[in-house]
Amino acid sequence: MSDHIQIARHGAVQIIRMNRPDKKNALTRAMYATMTQAIVDGDADPAIRAHVFFGVPGAFSSGNDLQDFMAFVTTGNMGSEVIDFLVALASAKKPLVAGVDGLAIGIGSTIHFHCDLTFATPQSFFKTPFVDLGLVPEAGSSLLGPALMGHQRAFAFLAMGDGLNAVEAKEAGLVYKLVETEELENSVLKAATEIAAKPPQAMQLSRDLLRMPQDDIIERIKLEAKHFAERLQSAEARSALMAFLTRKKG
Repeated sequence: MSDHIQIARHGAVQIIRMNRPDKKNALTRAMYATMTQAIVDGDADPAIRAHVFFGVPGAFSSGNDLQDFMAFVTTGNMGSEVIDFLVALASAKKPLVAGVDGLAIGIGSTIHFHCDLTFATPQSFFKTPFVDLGLVPEAGSSLLGPALMGHQRAFAFLAMGDGLNAVEAKEAGLVYKLVETEELENSVLKAATEIAAKPPQAMQLSRDLLRMPQDDIIERIKLEAKHFAERLQSAEARSALMAFLTRKKG
């Protein structure tokens, strides 16, 4: 389990808060495992009717911890924590709501393809630098992205790595509503509480009808993960990751 993930309750809403501000909420394997367990436990608890994801001021998440990536390049062992989390996202039985302030990079962006509502502040910024790092899209985004945004916008976002500011993310359908920073948490919790107050069986059925078939999403997540793992051990990705880490140190 990870001390960098805080789990709390707000009535019938479970709050999953990423809290690693010194690393802009870069996600480690332990953080993924803690969030996976929270989703599974919340789904099994009839007192929980919705899940909420928060980051810290200025950073929802800066993506995966690159040291974990480099460890996989060295050892060939990526572990199961990331894929377990992505499958838990795609399989979640209760509605998912998120509040974004600031950076939403990599998984910090693709998580919102699974969220039923995402609120963001005007200074939020969404970017997926997968190809720049010699990698491929993840979290089922190669399937969900074109369905949500259309092919060209999804290609620009997921393959070219063009970032989206808050207004562009809303126009693309990745964000439901823009709110001021001081209103973010209250707005998210208000919406999640309203969702939680609805008849739960009708809500779950309605949500299932609105979403793409779960099996299709999970199949794509696993296909992306296969390519992702292969790419991480490629010379192209190794060179791109080393260059990125060198720039960061500089």
